[in-house]
Amino acid sequence: MVLHIMGSEEDTDDMIAFLRGEIAGLTENSVILDVNGVGYEVLVPGQTLSMLEGTGRTVKLYTYMQVREDAVVLFGFRTEDDLRMFRMLTGVNGVGPKAGLGILSVLGADDLRFAILADDAKRIARTPGIGVKTAQKIILELKDRLDAEEVLARKIGADPELPDEGAAAGSQSVQDAAAALVALGYGSTEALRAVRSVESAESMDVETLLKEALKRMAF
Repeated sequence: MVLHIMGSEEDTDDMIAFLRGEIAGLTENSVILDVNGVGYEVLVPGQTLSMLEGTGRTVKLYTYMQVREDAVVLFGFRTEDDLRMFRMLTGVNGVGPKAGLGILSVLGADDLRFAILADDAKRIARTPGIGVKTAQKIILELKDRLDAEEVLARKIGADPELPDEGAAAGSQSVQDAAAALVALGYGSTEALRAVRSVESAESMDVETLLKEALKRMAF
């Protein structure tokens, strides 16, 4: 949806909480939703776009509205969690809605949380237009707002390809760190080997162990 208005740029994401409608069309980075005969163009992350195959399907998107001097732009997400992460990103000084959308297109909400907790600025910087300095700033501003145990539990619960307890024998932190690496896209064997290669791994907390293991994965 693009409305031409006068005024200063402002984020008013609470004006439209969500849209439910029929997919009338798809573009390179947006979906056109027919909501009771009105067509809304909603910018969506690439991962969401890949799930919206074909027209005619009814979908619900949680939305964020950006009011600019010359237009109103809607950003849409499949889950409230994705929208929540998007809001956190856009709360970082220098990260606008389109940059936030780009980051979530590359990583997704859960993988972004892991990258932040693991201080993995290079992973975030894989997003086109996001440099390492901006990625480091995102980590610095958002890390204290994330709960490592909650993030890990969410990802493990949603991901079936995790090291089993027999294979990941050792302290709970070793198992959890290996599971986190698998959730980030590494193979189970590779993840477990990296975690076990860290000296004193058994006595480390998950966050510290994950950071050290990621350093080894980089070589």
